[in-house]
Amino acid sequence: MDFKEKVVAVTGAAQGIGKCIAEEFTKQGAKVCIIDKLPNAYFQGDLADEQTLCRFAEKVIADYGHVDYLINNALPLMKGIDTCSYEEFEYALRVGITAPFYLSKLFLPHFSQNAVIINISSSRDRMSQPQTESYTAAKGGISALTHALAVSLCGKVRVNSISPGWIDTSYKKHAGADALQHLSGRVGNPLDIANMVLFLCSAQAGFITGENICIDGGMTKQMIYHGDYGWTLETK
Repeated sequence: MDFKEKVVAVTGAAQGIGKCIAEEFTKQGAKVCIIDKLPNAYFQGDLADEQTLCRFAEKVIADYGHVDYLINNALPLMKGIDTCSYEEFEYALRVGITAPFYLSKLFLPHFSQNAVIINISSSRDRMSQPQTESYTAAKGGISALTHALAVSLCGKVRVNSISPGWIDTSYKKHAGADALQHLSGRVGNPLDIANMVLFLCSAQAGFITGENICIDGGMTKQMIYHGDYGWTLETK
């Protein structure tokens, strides 16, 4: 995988999975442009704001003239139906769906040949915990946005999404039930996602578009019933 001098825009890259993605591209010689609400070396701003998105895109194009890869990673707000206000739910969707759509639109005239968009969804696009509606809706939306963009941009940009499962951004090694509920026997870390991002952006993945790839150590594949195989439900 050769990313030397490639231009990569990564949202939400001041910490966590996004930071790891940015670092891995940088190691491969890419020019990485990040946007985050947190302080960073390139562009600080709120992805929920239209003018912020425009200024970020203008800066990237002014600095480099084109974009090779857009990684939509920024984390939406997670609140549930009991406490999430109208404004908070709308904000989560602006960060999680509107921003990826609009950045794709802003960069469209400037994408290079063989450009790639990667959207970071979540295994919550297919499963849920209580009180996670704003986050889950955003992640489900970006999974659907992925195949819509792939169709609209076919022949110009490949578009795929990744749905991470439990990713411990501190790289902590978990044991016991936390590890064993994964078929892989461990909790994930940011490199598990970053490695797939780089692969999907490479020429080796040239026949892959419109796909959502779940990287969760097999956690969503294991059916769990109370009393089977040692699994028990503890109630309050």
